Amino acid sequence: MRSVLAAAGAAAVLACSACAGGGPSTEDLAALDYAPEAFEGFDASTPEEQGLDPDGVAELYWRAGTLESIHSLTVIRNGSVVAQGYFNGTSAELSQNVQSVTKSYTGALVGIAIEEGCIAGLDEPMMTYFPELAGRVTDRRKEQITIEQLLQMRAGYPWLEASAEGVELLFHGFAPSNLVDVPLARDPGTGWDYSNLSSHLLAIAVARACADEDLLDFAQERLFDPLATTPSDWTQDWEGYRLGYTELFVTAREMARFGQMYLDGGRVDGEQVVPESWIEQSWTPYTESAWYYKVGDNFDRTAYGYQWWIIDAGPHTYRLAWGHGGQQIAVLPELDLVIVVTADPLRGQLGDEPWALEKANLNLVADYIAGLPEQDEG
Repeated sequence: MRSVLAAAGAAAVLACSACAGGGPSTEDLAALDYAPEAFEGFDASTPEEQGLDPDGVAELYWRAGTLESIHSLTVIRNGSVVAQGYFNGTSAELSQNVQSVTKSYTGALVGIAIEEGCIAGLDEPMMTYFPELAGRVTDRRKEQITIEQLLQMRAGYPWLEASAEGVELLFHGFAPSNLVDVPLARDPGTGWDYSNLSSHLLAIAVARACADEDLLDFAQERLFDPLATTPSDWTQDWEGYRLGYTELFVTAREMARFGQMYLDGGRVDGEQVVPESWIEQSWTPYTESAWYYKVGDNFDRTAYGYQWWIIDAGPHTYRLAWGHGGQQIAVLPELDLVIVVTADPLRGQLGDEPWALEKANLNLVADYIAGLPEQDEG
């Protein structure tokens, strides 16, 4: 309740400060209440106790209160939650579609599958897991596509949102046969294209190799249970496969535990859930300047690893699980920092107006990180 009231207070402060034509005053910041409650995996602390400038955190939350589509903002430092707020009528109980943040969960499941041996390795051909389609593939380049290229989005499949036909397919629902139907935009391994289909093919491959078809069963035992996570939903395609690229429904607190696990080298309470080497590989930039559009002055580089982004903001580099609408799990290892944002998923909404809302949420985090000291001076 305190967090909800804090959001309402932020909106009121906005109205006052906007009339003055400037940013928040000292009084505005002092009036904010973003004090967190402890939740599973995290003790509650304060910015000061964890070496963060309280005025900087207060301004972050003041700015969050000005955003039209944001749902929540959580800041974790040194393994403690130091700030937490819910906005626009939401609460901690909201389990929502985190859009393409789902891809980072899918990537983790691929790493677990390789560690367990049900997927042979990064060089394994994609077609290994789709033997029933082998006779239908007329483009022989598809036989060269590897698991690693799907992870890197360097398999040659196109950015579907770039065409009306692709958008129709994207929202109509993928199926394994789209492996055959969707034409390649380039030779596998020769370049990068944002590809929802690639992430979905990874999810199907893990489901077929490791999970007796339903990926959620495998994910619940191997990933979600150690993270005290129970998705409220994970949408299936027409053939029953979980969407590897979107529509995983989790809470902001569950996202925080996932981000902290990656920060902790794949460990949760001493248990190695995701191989540490897999996290290093996932956060390695295989493609620089991948994203197509400018986001903001402090949202720079946009390199891509294995289903994770690598973003430069000022003197810092953070790893980002990024979903449509501005869903974010931002991990800054050098400062032991995790920032989680949830927002309106804007399902099915494309174009300038939704993109403006998404950019505002992305820049909220990038601008804050860019302003942090280069060294931990706490």
